[in-house]
Amino acid sequence: MSATWTVTDVPDQRGRVALITGANTGLGYQTAAVLAGRGARVVMAVRNLDKGRTAATEILRSCPQADISLLRLDLSSLQSVREAAEQVRAEYPCVDLLINNAGVMWTPFSTTDDGFELHFGTNHLGHFAFTGLIINSLLQQAHSRIVTVSSLAHTQRSVIDFDDLQLSRKYDRVAAYGRSKLSNLLFTYELQRRLVAAGQQTSALAAHPGLAETELTRDFPRWLRWAINAASPILLQPGDKGALPLLRAATDPAAQGGQYYGPGGLGQRRGAPVVVASSRRSHDQQLQAKMWQVSEELTGVAFPV
Repeated sequence: MSATWTVTDVPDQRGRVALITGANTGLGYQTAAVLAGRGARVVMAVRNLDKGRTAATEILRSCPQADISLLRLDLSSLQSVREAAEQVRAEYPCVDLLINNAGVMWTPFSTTDDGFELHFGTNHLGHFAFTGLIINSLLQQAHSRIVTVSSLAHTQRSVIDFDDLQLSRKYDRVAAYGRSKLSNLLFTYELQRRLVAAGQQTSALAAHPGLAETELTRDFPRWLRWAINAASPILLQPGDKGALPLLRAATDPAAQGGQYYGPGGLGQRRGAPVVVASSRRSHDQQLQAKMWQVSEELTGVAFPV
């Protein structure tokens, strides 16, 4: 498997439908632009349709032949998730790629419309529910893929207390984000195991961008945003480079279900995308199964696998 993989290695995507959450900015936007340029029919699932239109216009400016449509999806609302999924099932009965990318990071304490802590509810439960509600559209396509975006932060203060999933006892924004990103991996590995057991050709993979320039820092304390901006030429890689692990997981013919892609450089912070290791906790099968069960109970969404 090549360790020098770049955007030029993305195969022809003509005839494929790619649905990307959070596609109006950051990694999602970069991923959408590349897939559209390779001929995919790209569905940009966004919370704010005005921002989505602006992003779509930018892609069309550089790639006039791009086939792009918008889908309103607010992952912090299960009602919105269900409405978006219903639209997908009606308009896109066959989906080749689902890239679960949207998310929030280090926000002050708040809850979703359904009362879940915002990181856990948006980053994990929203994507869990959305995937489960549209997965039949993916199962219709041989070799379809579900790529969920995690983070290096999945190792940071990420012990999961099932007795306090909403962090009501003591809120820690770093722990809340880390736990949500660990949940993304638990979901991916459990989903892949279930797909294999059901004899399905759809695969579940995960990816992370390393340290990349995105808008996720918008909720950071002001002093931290200033420090990151000052150090960005040294610490961060550009957003288009951060999107490469997502793109490789989604399109590399050699990629396999259950793999986790990230930058191959020191500490997985930057570099060309390769298969990387995730934490021991993320591979705990009992934890994976428990998170799956709790996620089904909280969202009311049961998968057909």
